[in-house]
Amino acid sequence: MFEQSNNNGLFGTQQGTQDLAVAKSFMTQVFGWMTLAMFVTAVTAYWFGSSAELMGTLRNVETGVMTPYGWIVMLAPIGFVLLMSFGFQRLSPAVLTLLFIAFSILMGMSLSFILLIYTAASVYKTFAITAAMFGIMAVTGYTTKTDLTKFGSIMMMGLVGLMVAMLVNFFLHSGTMDYIISVVGVLVFTGLTAYDVQRLKRIGAGAGEYGEANSRKLSILGALTLYLDFINLFLFLLRFLGDRK
Repeated sequence: MFEQSNNNGLFGTQQGTQDLAVAKSFMTQVFGWMTLAMFVTAVTAYWFGSSAELMGTLRNVETGVMTPYGWIVMLAPIGFVLLMSFGFQRLSPAVLTLLFIAFSILMGMSLSFILLIYTAASVYKTFAITAAMFGIMAVTGYTTKTDLTKFGSIMMMGLVGLMVAMLVNFFLHSGTMDYIISVVGVLVFTGLTAYDVQRLKRIGAGAGEYGEANSRKLSILGALTLYLDFINLFLFLLRFLGDRK
């Protein structure tokens, strides 16, 4: 009896170690894809933001009015997110990868506008602070033993409320409401970072059962999730820390 129990315990330990290794490999891929996308976005944003000719294709320099092409660039990322999310089963890993890279380029083009609104120094400062906050919450989500499922549900409800409030304030133009929205936005995406990392770690633990193709696609969608957490946290922080030109 003792020998059988010992063997089962050993098997459980080996299985747990294997799952941890698989999860670590999966998360390495997720953060690798996310880092690549962030780099592509940053380069694209700087390239467009520093070129009057390129910015002119998105926005009329004299009037500040968005061009039709500019509106397409601003709205296209939403379509890409929906396509990648709902087309997961039908899209191949290669196509999903290309869509993710194209999405990061479009995001860079749309984010180039912030270089026209805020000083470069404040943008870099906010980016560094965002990276620090994101890193802390990512480590917290990865290492904590606490189940963040309920916490994540609260954050998701907060996200829905945030979107509704932003839509309402689009018509009200309330400065006070805008400030509250910014505070809530920072809190929501800070919390979502920890929750999403823990959720992806759990998905990664079973990645070996999904097959190589699905595992790669899941890593790209995971990178997309964390990318959006980072970008939204950065944009909400920029409302507080950004110095307007």
